[in-house]
Amino acid sequence: MDKKSVAGLVIVALIFIGFSIYTTKQQKEYQQKLAEYNAYIAEQAAAEADEESAIAEEAAAAVSAGLSEERQTAERIARFGETLAASREGEARLLTVENQFLKLTFSTLGGKIIDAELKEYTKFAPRGERHEPVKLFDPQTADFNMSFYVKNGTRNVQVNTSEYYFELLPVEKSDSVQTVKMALTIAEDARFVYEYTLYETDDPSRDYMVDMAVRLENTAPYMSRQSSIGIEWNNTSYQNERGFKNENMRTTVAYRLPGDKSISELSESDSSKNESVNSSVNWIAFKQQYFSSVLIARNNFTYADMRYDTAEAGSGYIKDFSAVMSVPYDAQIEAYDFAFYFGPNKYAILKNIKDENGQKLALERLIPLGWGIFGWVNRWFTIPVFDFLRRYIGSFGLIILILAVLVRIIIFPLTYKSYLSTAKMRVIKPEMDALNAKYPNQEDAMKKQQAMMELYKKAGINPLGGCLPMLIQMPILFAMFRFFPASIELRGQSFLWAEDLSSYDSILNLPFNIPFYGDHVSLFTLLMTVMLFLFSWVNYKQTASSQPQMWGMKFMMVYMMPVMMLFGFNDYASGLCYYYFLATLLSMIQTFAIRYMVDDNKIHAMIQANAAKKSKGKKSKFMQRYEDMMRQQQEQMRQQQKRR
Repeated sequence: MDKKSVAGLVIVALIFIGFSIYTTKQQKEYQQKLAEYNAYIAEQAAAEADEESAIAEEAAAAVSAGLSEERQTAERIARFGETLAASREGEARLLTVENQFLKLTFSTLGGKIIDAELKEYTKFAPRGERHEPVKLFDPQTADFNMSFYVKNGTRNVQVNTSEYYFELLPVEKSDSVQTVKMALTIAEDARFVYEYTLYETDDPSRDYMVDMAVRLENTAPYMSRQSSIGIEWNNTSYQNERGFKNENMRTTVAYRLPGDKSISELSESDSSKNESVNSSVNWIAFKQQYFSSVLIARNNFTYADMRYDTAEAGSGYIKDFSAVMSVPYDAQIEAYDFAFYFGPNKYAILKNIKDENGQKLALERLIPLGWGIFGWVNRWFTIPVFDFLRRYIGSFGLIILILAVLVRIIIFPLTYKSYLSTAKMRVIKPEMDALNAKYPNQEDAMKKQQAMMELYKKAGINPLGGCLPMLIQMPILFAMFRFFPASIELRGQSFLWAEDLSSYDSILNLPFNIPFYGDHVSLFTLLMTVMLFLFSWVNYKQTASSQPQMWGMKFMMVYMMPVMMLFGFNDYASGLCYYYFLATLLSMIQTFAIRYMVDDNKIHAMIQANAAKKSKGKKSKFMQRYEDMMRQQQEQMRQQQKRR
């Protein structure tokens, strides 16, 4: 690693620090705006509650006045109409329907799904105790409400479906489909019907999908004049992973605009976050680290207000989610088509989910594989190789080892060239020292640089040769940084002392919290740090011998970087730390192997032969342009010195 490479790493670190300071400032401004927003919401909620309060006061007055139950019923009928008034009274019935992968619980109160259990996944627990299935949200908080207005004489009555008891119709079953129907009657011959369809087919993209059709049967004569129907969707997600911090950091609300290949997310926050979109929205996802609940509108929502509030650490929850949307309404509309996805953030499944026209919905973007080249590396290399190896190898620790070896093999030619470049620099060091002695003055810098380039040319040295392996490795290292914490395949997979490769491996729980480090000790992080220190020391000793300017970078290369990795990665996935440990170890082995294979005497002979060949040949166009530029700069410097 040369001076430029280290300087680049320092610049990246400074950018991250600057970004953190900037986001902190933005957070303070957001908190002020959030307080104003909350005050506004409170006022609106109070206004909307006035009507319900009036109803409650009327009922209380009726009771205190000793009015009969028949009189109270009559007043409700007068307000809501006979049919709707009857639907507000009752007792919720629960229905459970399941396929091989998904278990759903429905409630007739609101006609909604109140529980989604993933049968193939378990909640984190100590080794040997991991038996509790993953549930995506708390049934007590699950809500799905459609809001519209119906006519009752000369009055318009607002109907919130979550407040009414639906009639449960017989479940329809076939070999591959189960259909649950619930109906809310709004008049004698008119009703809203929720029709949920759960699949069990050979198509993995249907395993976790639940189609929802909302059918409006003869409702047009009873609907008030309105241009839209409102939808509210809320739930509170459970904590399903080991570390609250990491799971919370990757839990948010995501959404997609129609036709976009990318998605948008509410930014990370330890408190609350809200966002409004005043254009069409294709789907909204309550995204957790490894699982998601997604509501898809086949014909898009007209707008969306989304929000989350972060739960307290240790409460057993991560975030309270809420989304308010609408769909267009006119008297000719007879049905709305929606779909829910309750399942894992698994690339192989999400990338194949399509709409009714066969267009992909970009749900795979819920998996944070990285942007640009980092995402390409994961999508076109890491995931295909990982999936291929999984077919034949059961140990994920061995799969990660093979993946690390493959990466080292791919970049070996560049690593070899990099070592040759460094070795050549070491061999010609006496000649470089001679040039430094020949041109000691600052005004001779151009001449010295020109002489150095001529020396590099004769020796066949590419000044950027030492940087190429680092430039090639950086996208791979960053891709792995995004892949391992997001890979659900690693979730629950143990290796050696690590109980879960998707979470940190704690070998010692501390009775206190160390700032920026945590309250536990991760062994894979320690091993990675030690290996990085050893490799940095070996690499530094090798580079500094041929490049004296590297002596000033000793502290940053050998000590600072490993310490930063130790503190920064203690909470990260043990699979990631294990991979970085292997990658560094293999790099060190490659370095020693190449050093054993390469003889400095042979390199010196190679340089002499190359110099003789270069002296007989013509200069390259690049070299000719470079020398012309150097002469022009020298002439400019002489002219400036004359003016002085």
